[in-house]
Amino acid sequence: MRIPKINLPLCFNTARLGWRLLLIVALTVFAPSLTLAQQNEAEPAGAITLEPGADSDALIAQRLSSIFSQIPQFESLEVNVNSGVVALSGQIANEAQAQRALKLAGRVEGAIAVDDRVVRTLDLQDNLNPLWDSLQNTLRGWVRALPLLLVAFSIFAFVAFAGHRLAGHTPLWSRLTKNPFLGELAGHAVRLVTILLGLLLALNILGATALMGTLLGGAGVLGLAISFAVKDSMENYISSIMLSIRQPFRAQEHVIINDYEGVVVRLTSRSTVLMTLDGNHLRIPNATVFKAVILNYSRNPQRRFDFVLGVDAEDDPALAIQTGLAAMQQLDWVLDDPEPNGIIESVGDSNILIKFMAWIDQRESDYGKARSLSIRAAKNALETRGFTLPEPIYRLRFDQAPATLAAIDSSEKSAIAEKPSKGALESAPEPPPDDVLNVRPDTHISRQVREERNDTSAEDLLDDTRPIE
Repeated sequence: MRIPKINLPLCFNTARLGWRLLLIVALTVFAPSLTLAQQNEAEPAGAITLEPGADSDALIAQRLSSIFSQIPQFESLEVNVNSGVVALSGQIANEAQAQRALKLAGRVEGAIAVDDRVVRTLDLQDNLNPLWDSLQNTLRGWVRALPLLLVAFSIFAFVAFAGHRLAGHTPLWSRLTKNPFLGELAGHAVRLVTILLGLLLALNILGATALMGTLLGGAGVLGLAISFAVKDSMENYISSIMLSIRQPFRAQEHVIINDYEGVVVRLTSRSTVLMTLDGNHLRIPNATVFKAVILNYSRNPQRRFDFVLGVDAEDDPALAIQTGLAAMQQLDWVLDDPEPNGIIESVGDSNILIKFMAWIDQRESDYGKARSLSIRAAKNALETRGFTLPEPIYRLRFDQAPATLAAIDSSEKSAIAEKPSKGALESAPEPPPDDVLNVRPDTHISRQVREERNDTSAEDLLDDTRPIE
């Protein structure tokens, strides 16, 4: 029994996917620029209260000026408040910062409206300085997080490599599952589980376990969509697993699967390979084989053949059956147990159809040859005993008058006189050669199948040690 090879490229692709996922998570966790941006945008909601009992306009202006002085981008803004209307003036770098300043001014308690008098300078230096500061903060964050990242990557690599080595132990999984295909499937499952385990440990070290749940949820939705897209492929894959467990046939067996006939070559993880009786390869998807009606000619060595012969309506059908059976019992390839049999199948207008049935051993006799020579023996026996095998009868009608015979000259008369008699033409034929009467099984297809199966590099899930279900 040959053990299938593990699909290493698929394993390496899965490991690379895990590395990329871990890198994306690290970028998300250790990106100070993103954190800084979130802090800038996520400002607390609600009004900014003032001290009670004081001049409202002065307090509003003082409160906003103190707030803007703490933010470098807003230091140049001027605040004027009159009757609760806040007027902001000055210069600012871009529209985003201006809108942020306006929102802060609108949240101060007592501010009825905010008048926007801010000039957007769109200065190159003012807009690039925050980006440069963010980049520096990001680089410093990566430097600080580098030891933790190395530990996380090391743990992921160690767990993934250990799982890969364990999954590659093919003899172990074959002994546990007693099936090479299931052993290969178990190895792939172990490899995938260890990669996910390593990724989970690395994310725990990086403090991104919540992100792991999000990724798993997204993977579930994506897997459901993919399963609908590859429904036929999944059905074929599951059918391959079931066929490898059930073992519905063996190699070298003559089967009919639905309308496809041939000799079984091998069972692969995708299809069932047959050698047709004319020597061609036939691949049937395993999903079709699993649901098909399978007729196995090789499971029982004894096989019955039948044929129909007609005799004249005036002949005795019982005597015709006895004559045909007696001739068939003299044949070496016809089995005595069960013995040959004959029945009257139907009675027509001018003939009686008799159905003869007999059994052969397929290990010793070819089905087609045995049936052909049995028909010959029964037909000759019926004709020898004087039975008439009906022939088609045609009635011809000539509306015009028949032509008169022309005078025959002397040369034509001499030619007719020298013509051999009918009895001389019907002399006894020579007996057929021995190779025509040979009914030994044809082993050409079997030899071709054996040559195909000698290729040990080809995948085969058929196991002669497992029972057939």
